[in-house]
Amino acid sequence: MPTVKAFIRTTSGKKDVNVRFRYSDGRTIQLFHKSEILINPATFDKKRECVKAKIVFDADKRLSIDRSINDRKELIKNLCGGADKGTLNSEWLERAIDRELHPEKYAIKKESFFDLFEECVSTRKLSNVRRNNFKVIIRCLRRYELYKQMKQKDFALSLDTFTPDVLRDVIAFFQDEHEIHKLHPELYKQVPESRKPEQRGQNTISGMLVKIRTFCIWAKKEGKTANNPFERFFVEECVYGTPFYISIEERNKLYKTDFSERPALGVQRDIFVFHCLIGCRVSDLYKFTKANVINGAIEYIARKTKDGRPVTVRVPLNSIAKEILDKYSGYSGESLLPFISTQKYNNAIKNMFTVAKLTRNVVVLDPLTRESIIRPINEIASSHLARRCFVGNLYKQVKDPNLVGALSGHKEGSKAFARYRDIDEDLKNELVKMLE
Repeated sequence: MPTVKAFIRTTSGKKDVNVRFRYSDGRTIQLFHKSEILINPATFDKKRECVKAKIVFDADKRLSIDRSINDRKELIKNLCGGADKGTLNSEWLERAIDRELHPEKYAIKKESFFDLFEECVSTRKLSNVRRNNFKVIIRCLRRYELYKQMKQKDFALSLDTFTPDVLRDVIAFFQDEHEIHKLHPELYKQVPESRKPEQRGQNTISGMLVKIRTFCIWAKKEGKTANNPFERFFVEECVYGTPFYISIEERNKLYKTDFSERPALGVQRDIFVFHCLIGCRVSDLYKFTKANVINGAIEYIARKTKDGRPVTVRVPLNSIAKEILDKYSGYSGESLLPFISTQKYNNAIKNMFTVAKLTRNVVVLDPLTRESIIRPINEIASSHLARRCFVGNLYKQVKDPNLVGALSGHKEGSKAFARYRDIDEDLKNELVKMLE
């Protein structure tokens, strides 16, 4: 029959000592517990395990001590009686009692919306660019939460209450953030960005929502929540216009333009032309070192497959690309060529197009209205135009997306690759001739 006994260990010089407890069950099980209940050894009745009856003692304090001892004995009996005897030891008993007396110490803290979002980003296999894109979304959502708290102090984003209505409210904030910034600059002091928010088009917002959806799917899959608002919410597809790119003739005109009066711009011109000849993403270009030049070709890892295996792209260098590399063979920097920041690179591309008089009009899609508009190419040229130049001109020659994709790093059947294909007049004429 299990028993629980209260006792004390007297220590000379101490006024009060801790009441201790021993749980016994047969000859094999004896557990000990040192409680926080204090009593003066002179007042403890060892036989009755309570305050001595025939002494002068404060009635309320007597009742409190006696009740605490009895309650603790009952607690120990219940804990040990319901446990697996194979797990019983004094350390287990101490933890079990502490858990009962202080449940707040053992309560599972619910992770916040943003803690979970950060965990999602940190645990996924993402490129630095995509990781930074996710971080932008997190900062936007933090500002949204702060903005909502201006009217509703206890407002907090939560996965469990993240409904389609909340999503629609988030979209409205994303759309108006460029105006909200002017009215509430304090939000951007608390959660700063490197540049002021500009008006966002639907494609941009759709891209942001896709990343939030990725997080919600991850959270549900990981058991962080049972809710996924995107199961009842449709994300509008991105809409793209017909891709434009410069021809081989325009690229050569740019390369032959005299930039002696603006030598720094001439350097970036050479980099852009080289970029047009290898067709990689600008993020890959900026990682290139001399080690990427192998047996007359550029080799680099463009992406990884879902199972983690890298996909290596090898692009043979033509005479112009080799000429550019020879021109900068004396460059002592760690990178392959003297790169500048991507923003400055994009500005330089616009300037070099202007100097080279590459100013023809092109039809593009307005990101805000999604309407077709006509713009001079020098005003909208950017680093991505180099990749389109590579893909567009190659596809015009071979008309095989898989072959071109092997050189550009696109995966087979890529939807993104389809946007690079320009069904031009020459191709249309060839198709019509097939009917003759």
